[in-house]
Amino acid sequence: MDILNSSDDELVRSAQKGSMDAYEELVHRHRDKIYARAFSMLRNEDQALDMSQEAWVKAWQRLAQFKHNSSFTTWITRICINLCLDLIRKRKRQKLDSLDKLEEELGGVERLIEEAEDFNPTEKIERAELRERIDLALAKLSHEHRTVLVLHEFEQMEYKEIAKSIHCSIGTVMSRLFYARRKLGKLLISLKKER
Repeated sequence: MDILNSSDDELVRSAQKGSMDAYEELVHRHRDKIYARAFSMLRNEDQALDMSQEAWVKAWQRLAQFKHNSSFTTWITRICINLCLDLIRKRKRQKLDSLDKLEEELGGVERLIEEAEDFNPTEKIERAELRERIDLALAKLSHEHRTVLVLHEFEQMEYKEIAKSIHCSIGTVMSRLFYARRKLGKLLISLKKER
């Protein structure tokens, strides 16, 4: 088997038969994305590294359970998200902020998040600045707000899925998402004014 030219699916099937080389190639291909997802939720480099590494260990242990009905990256990303959620649950409870009305400048938080999601380092400097502003703003949100925002906007999880993942009602998810968007919008506006 030519590991470097194999598809993820071929590598997973080979790893399920015990090939550590195939699994190491999967880790090599996707470790940056998994780390980035952990970091986007935890905002802490050491914890993100720990959780992403733990996700790879857990995925290896559960590889036999992978049924190939989604992509491997979707599966490992969900493992990582669940580990991050567990960690966030252990270290919280912060109070929800009461927020003023969001100014509609910048065209809304959703558009900014979509722009940042498509971020490509070879594109214009404005995108790098936008990404930096979003990262700074996300870091200032409470764990509860950041978690629902990341799961909904970046992972495209439905309210029901998020509620199940973080063990709360759909109403709580909707409320947190509403306040998270308002807070993020205010933070982005204030960060833009600071520049």
